[in-house]
Amino acid sequence: MKSGRPGYRFCTMVRSQGGRLPSGGKPDQAGSLTIGELAAAGGVGVETIRFYQRKDLLRTPVRGGGIRHYEEADLRRLRFIRQAQAAGFTLEQIRELLDLDAGEDRSRARELAKARIEALDGKIANLQRARDALRRLARECAEGSAGPCPILASFDI
Repeated sequence: MKSGRPGYRFCTMVRSQGGRLPSGGKPDQAGSLTIGELAAAGGVGVETIRFYQRKDLLRTPVRGGGIRHYEEADLRRLRFIRQAQAAGFTLEQIRELLDLDAGEDRSRARELAKARIEALDGKIANLQRARDALRRLARECAEGSAGPCPILASFDI
């Protein structure tokens, strides 16, 4: 049988890591995500997903048809992890928050949040002092016409 292409007899469709079929079809399980889709939806790389799994922050689902399928709950958990990191929580603190959520220990979660707020307030105060000092130096540099700029002098270059 001739197909018009010498040496080709079959057309094989392969599922990409993203979980979509080349024909535009959907994954086998409705409502599930492959690791590539989970990573993309969470704004991270696949290796980040695997890292979080090794740290027991995300579950490692069993393979179904050779592919691990993740649920919407996994995506919500991933997004929580990213938001908590952005707020400055360590991975250990994030794990504790996730455990507290499962146990509904609101008082401990509140303690962790208050401690994080205090740490952020301290950083904000330091940044505001640095900004004010830099503004003052920039103003002094603009006013003077002779000698070294106070900004450079302040760094002892």
